[in-house]
Amino acid sequence: MNSDRKLRWGIIGSASIAVRSVIPGLQQSELNEVTAIASRDEEKAKQTADQLGISQAYGSYEALLADDSIDAVYIPLPNHLHREWTLRAAEAGKHILCEKPLALTEQEAQEMVQACEDAGVHLAEALMYRHHPRYDQIKDIIASGEIGEVRGIHSTFSFNSSGSTGNVRFRRDWGGGSLYDIGCYSISAARLLLGQEPSAATVIGMFSPEHGHVDMMASGLLEFDNHIGVTFDSSMWAAFRNTLEVLGSDGIIEVPSAYISNPDRSSNFFVTVDGERKEIEVPQVNHYSLQGDDMARAVLQGKALRFAPSDAVANMKVLEACLRSAEECTRITL
Repeated sequence: MNSDRKLRWGIIGSASIAVRSVIPGLQQSELNEVTAIASRDEEKAKQTADQLGISQAYGSYEALLADDSIDAVYIPLPNHLHREWTLRAAEAGKHILCEKPLALTEQEAQEMVQACEDAGVHLAEALMYRHHPRYDQIKDIIASGEIGEVRGIHSTFSFNSSGSTGNVRFRRDWGGGSLYDIGCYSISAARLLLGQEPSAATVIGMFSPEHGHVDMMASGLLEFDNHIGVTFDSSMWAAFRNTLEVLGSDGIIEVPSAYISNPDRSSNFFVTVDGERKEIEVPQVNHYSLQGDDMARAVLQGKALRFAPSDAVANMKVLEACLRSAEECTRITL
């Protein structure tokens, strides 16, 4: 493909995350353009297209996939539809950015990865936070030994949406619950920063009959090598937080807004060593734009994706174990 042109995207669905964050991020990126959007409600697709300056609107996902001018699709559909539309998109020859979590099970995720490999298309999981350069900075600080040996990690992500009605996150059969919705960030970050997979998971969950019996709150412990414990909580039934702390033998890394990064505001973090706390400046960038550019470089320039789809399978394995632990009130060995 001509590396001078931009990657042409179609959006399968008009979910709020797409309208609010991902589409604007793609439009502000270096190597991408959004040329089409589809909804099962054609009028909604047209309204969203007009709102965001997208040239083509389709009244079905199938029609968008049949558009030969589209190179890649973004799938922000409810979790239980990720597998179906990833497989369909792969069959149509489209590269795919699929919302997290990639699937409902490790087996589903592996099937999706294999289908994309067979079709010769790229597949990426939309965990945008990893593309922000501050995570490379955090990894460099850990590797440098500045905070000593890592002794533990604590991560939080919570908000209170318990009063909303008709929320897809309250559908258990649709892959609802706090673990799949936001716990995936804490699990992913721990694996990313430690560079290894956990050996066991223990999670306690609050399952609410008023909210489809999904886990509205989950508190977990992941066991890693060298006796490192990663503690985390995810909640759709508590006050807002989204933090990350890496505890070392000689210092601490604190990330006040670990997974949400507004390009118009500071995303700086802090390092404390020997009682001295310093602020680490990071670039003010749009991590949704960087996520899109990573896919574009893979498709247009033949570069490897920063995060292979196999990582999504590994994250799904841990997520599945965490949910099982919460449901069965037991420690799950991985």
